Amino acid sequence: MNKLSAAPVLTTERLILRGPEREDLPAFTRFMTSAPSLEAQGETVTAEQAWFGFLTGIGHWQWHGFGFFTVVEKQTGQPVGRVGLIRHSNWPEVELAWHLFEEGEGKGFATEAATAVRTWAAEALGLDRLYSYIDRENLRSQAVAKRLGACTDGTRAPHEPEAEVWVHAMAQR
Repeated sequence: MNKLSAAPVLTTERLILRGPEREDLPAFTRFMTSAPSLEAQGETVTAEQAWFGFLTGIGHWQWHGFGFFTVVEKQTGQPVGRVGLIRHSNWPEVELAWHLFEEGEGKGFATEAATAVRTWAAEALGLDRLYSYIDRENLRSQAVAKRLGACTDGTRAPHEPEAEVWVHAMAQR
């Protein structure tokens, strides 16, 4: 294990959420360069761009004190995606986001992990509002947002015109 951030470890019934590690790069690169979900949205990148994205994620933890957690399935010990909080320099608010690798899709992992992250955001960071910026055609992510109790406010994300703004109900502190 090669810890690259100060991310805490969160656990759920089936998952471990931890900060990024060097060993996560191959799975992340495979996802970013060839995942059908990203290909469908025209969002795949080169291996070099994935590497920069991975490093940006590590820097995000250093800059903000939050970022993407690597989601690991307890049963297999394998990374199945990333779920976390992001706020890039031109974004209006903190986003709760999820990216599941192919082997993690359709199992409820995004909802389970995002629930844990949302609770952590409220309890550890004191955040009282989170948003998700979801492409209007990404019905699977919209379904996750609905399961989390989020609803769209009908506006578009200023930094991503094809994305609707979804507002999350926060865990009670």
